Amino acid sequence: MMTIRAVVFDFGGVLFDWNPDYLYRKLINNEKERKFFFSHVCNSEWNIEQDRGRTWADAIAIKQAEFPEYSDLIAAFYSRWNEMLRGTLPDGVALMERLESANIPLYGLTNWSDETFPYAWEHFPLLHRFKDIVVSGRLGLIKPDPAIYQAMFERIHLTGLQPNELVFIDDVAKNAHAASQLGWHGIHHTNANETAKQLQQLGLKF
Repeated sequence: MMTIRAVVFDFGGVLFDWNPDYLYRKLINNEKERKFFFSHVCNSEWNIEQDRGRTWADAIAIKQAEFPEYSDLIAAFYSRWNEMLRGTLPDGVALMERLESANIPLYGLTNWSDETFPYAWEHFPLLHRFKDIVVSGRLGLIKPDPAIYQAMFERIHLTGLQPNELVFIDDVAKNAHAASQLGWHGIHHTNANETAKQLQQLGLKF
């Protein structure tokens, strides 16, 4: 039986309930306009660059120049960012706590802006229970770039650690797959029960 020596968690969609819609439902009543805003203005391609390390000031200026009619709504993406983070996902947190109780070392690897992560660090003590967390915005790298997984691997101080002794849980399939490509056990998280089953199949007892 193989030995799993540590579990690495993604945060958004696994442990945290983050969705821009929570804010913009309050700001844009018209659903069609809201869809346009998320497709063309503050879309995921634009937002991921903040996760890669682009400053919010630059990001907002770029979009305000492109869509001046949405200027205030674009600014709100950062100034009211905390309203997009509804809280934690109970099932994911329960799974994390079961692993923690079984003394399995836990780490975090997240695509997250360096400017917004401190809010989560301050308001969610759960984060302080991880042995280490790699935040993409601090490194200028984002999943699924292999380099960010390597950076995480190098920070897990377990003697003689091998890639196949690590599990990575992410709700984005391509991010889980990238971990598998490096020899880790990538789990595409769809729900906590399914993830727990896969962890148990890998020999983890919790």
